[in-house]
Amino acid sequence: METVEHQNSLIWEVTFWEFALVTVILAGGAAFLTGRAMGRTWQSDKVLVIYMILLAAATRFIHFALFRGTLLSLHYYIVDLIVLLVIAFIGKRMMRARQMGRQYSFIYERSGPFGWRRKA
Repeated sequence: METVEHQNSLIWEVTFWEFALVTVILAGGAAFLTGRAMGRTWQSDKVLVIYMILLAAATRFIHFALFRGTLLSLHYYIVDLIVLLVIAFIGKRMMRARQMGRQYSFIYERSGPFGWRRKA
C-alpha cells in the first residue's frame, strides 16, 4: 500500500492536493451552497457560522478518514473553518446582491456580483 508523505505547512496538513480537493472543492462547494441557501431565506450570519462550524468538523473527519490527517488538530480545524467561512459568505453575498436587484428592482440595481446600489 502506498503511503502519503506528509507535507505539513501552515495551511495544509498532508498535501496541497488533498487540501484543495477536500477543503476547497468538496467542503467549499457545500459551504457555497449553504451560503446561498442562507441568503435566499434571509437567515442571519450567526446561523451560517454555526453551520460552517459543523461542516469544518466533518471536513476534518474526511481528512482523517481518507488521508490520514489528524482528527483533533485545532490548528487545521481553524484553517478549514476560515476557508469555509470565506466561501460561505461569498455565496451569501452573491445571493443577497441578486435578491436586492430582483426583488427590489424599483429601488436598487446590481453593481457587480457582490453589490447593489440605489437607482438614480
